[in-house]
Amino acid sequence: MEWRTHPALAGKLHPNHPDDIQVIIHDGGRRMTSAHPELAWVSITGVAGDIFSGRVIIAPTQLETVRINQSIRFIATGTGHPVMVSEKYLKERGSWLIHGCSKCGFAELFDAPSDLIKVIFPALPADAALETFTSFCPLCDGVQAVASRHAPPPDSERPWWKLWG
Repeated sequence: MEWRTHPALAGKLHPNHPDDIQVIIHDGGRRMTSAHPELAWVSITGVAGDIFSGRVIIAPTQLETVRINQSIRFIATGTGHPVMVSEKYLKERGSWLIHGCSKCGFAELFDAPSDLIKVIFPALPADAALETFTSFCPLCDGVQAVASRHAPPPDSERPWWKLWG
């Protein structure tokens, strides 16, 4: 049970039940749902690198998409409790740099960036690629900047005040 000694979980496991941890579970961020995130006990069942798997052992009180005994994945964030993540978010996460929230420093999202882009910019053409956008922090409603890791480098020949070539 290698998660018991995983440095990202140090001091977070239940002292009497060392496979159990409190995780922030959610239906998505504020742009996707009106349900607030909840803190729930999760029994860890596995780990691959820094991504943990577990089973929710306390029933959520108002979430629609998370149930007791449901298997979830989560990551330790370094800013408090671990956070539930989706497969889609994990697939897209490496392509984006998520800057820490302006209020609390949280540097993860509850939703996949592609889902957020569709909601924030509904008229954006399907073939358009965003370099940067902002979103509300899912924990405190501060602001997070999200930047593409694949954006072209800035054109050093272009004056700072001129947006287009």
